Amino acid sequence: MKNIALALQGAQMLFVAFGALVLMPLLTGLDTNVALFTAGIGTLLFQLITKRQIPIFLASSFAFIAPIMYGVQTWGIPSTMGGLMAAGAVYIALASLIKLRGDNFIKRLLPPVVVGPVIIVIGLGLAPVAVNMALGKSGDGSLVLVEQNTALIISLSALLTTVSIAIFAKGIVKLMPILAGIIVGYGLSLSFGIIDFSPVATASWISMPKFVAPEFNWHAIAFMIPVAIAPAVEHIGDILAISNVTGKDFLKKPGLHRTLAGDGVATIAASAFGGPPNTTYSEVTGAVTLTKAFNPVIMTWTAITAIVLAFIGKLGALMQTIPVPVMGGIMCLLFGSIAAVGLNSLIKNNVDLNEPRNLCIVGVTLVFGIGGMAFGIGSFSLTGISLCGIVAITMNLLLPMPKEEVTA
Repeated sequence: MKNIALALQGAQMLFVAFGALVLMPLLTGLDTNVALFTAGIGTLLFQLITKRQIPIFLASSFAFIAPIMYGVQTWGIPSTMGGLMAAGAVYIALASLIKLRGDNFIKRLLPPVVVGPVIIVIGLGLAPVAVNMALGKSGDGSLVLVEQNTALIISLSALLTTVSIAIFAKGIVKLMPILAGIIVGYGLSLSFGIIDFSPVATASWISMPKFVAPEFNWHAIAFMIPVAIAPAVEHIGDILAISNVTGKDFLKKPGLHRTLAGDGVATIAASAFGGPPNTTYSEVTGAVTLTKAFNPVIMTWTAITAIVLAFIGKLGALMQTIPVPVMGGIMCLLFGSIAAVGLNSLIKNNVDLNEPRNLCIVGVTLVFGIGGMAFGIGSFSLTGISLCGIVAITMNLLLPMPKEEVTA
C-alpha cells in the first residue's frame, strides 16, 4: 500500500512537470518521447550521485532553448548534442572545484540577499507562462488554444480543487492535490468538448523514442560551453529553494559538488540519447512545497513513470491531450509557492531592505529577472533567471558592505 501511494505521488509530480518537459523539445525540434526518457534516466543518475537524498526531479532545461534552436539550424541535432555534452562537462568541472575548495566560498558568494530574490524570480519569472496557459493561450501568449471564458472556468476549477484538497483533505488524498486538480480540469474539458483525441487514435501502443547519437563538432562545442554557466546559477538557486522547503541544507549533505555533478552527468546522458539537457525543475519544487512530499523515493517513481511513458505511445499521446488551461490553473499556485519560499528566506535571515546596498541588489535582481532583461552577443544571450542570478552575485561582490558590517 505504501509503495502504491509513493508511485501515485510520483506520477503526480510528472503531471506537474509534463507541460514544460515536452514544450522544450517541441520548440527546439527534438523528440518529446526522448525528452521523457532522458528526464527519467537523468533523474535516476542524479539520485545515484547524490545518494537519493533530495526530493527533486530533472527534466528539459528552458535555459538552453535559444542555443539549441540555433545549434540545430546551424550544425544539426547530432552536433548540437555533442555541444550539450560539453556543457554538461562544465557542470562537472565546477563540481570538482567546489569539492577541492569546499562550499564556504559559495555561501560567501550567495548570501540571503542574493539567494532570496533569485528564488523569487524563479517563481514569478514563470508567472506569465502560467497566466497565459490559464487563459487558454500558449505559454508565450502568441496562440489562442482555448476560448478565454471556457479556459477561465477550467483553470479556476482546477486551481480551486488543488487549493481545497491541499487544505481540507485528509490522508492519502491530501498528498495528491495536483492530480485532483488535473482530474477535475480534464473532466470539465471533456464536457466542453475541447479535447482532441486524434493523436491518441493515431499513436502506437508501443513506440521506440527517436534516439539520436551525438557528433562532436568543435564549433558547436565552443558555442555551447559558455551557455552552461547560466543554468549553473539557476541550479544553485533551485537547490537552495528545495533546502528552504525541506528545512535541510543540501549544500552540506550531500553537498553542492554532488548536486552539480549529478546535474552535469544527467545532461551528458540526456545528450547522448538525443534529448534536451536536464535541469532541476522549479515546478516540482513548488509541488513539493505544496504537498510536503519530501521523500526522495517519490522522485524515483516520477523518473520510472517518465521512462515507461516514453515507450507507451498511446499513453504519452493521452497526456499530451491535457488542455493548457488545466495546467495553467495549477501552475498559478505552484509558481507562487516558489516565490513565497524566496520571500521567506529574506525574512528568516533578517535581510534589511532599508539598507541601500541590500535594496539595490534585491530591486535590480527582481526587475531584471521578472522584466526579461537580456544581455547578448550575437546568438548568445543571458536573460531571466540566469541573468538576474549573475547580476545579483556581481552586485554583491562589487558593492561595499555597510560600515557596521565591515567593522564587525
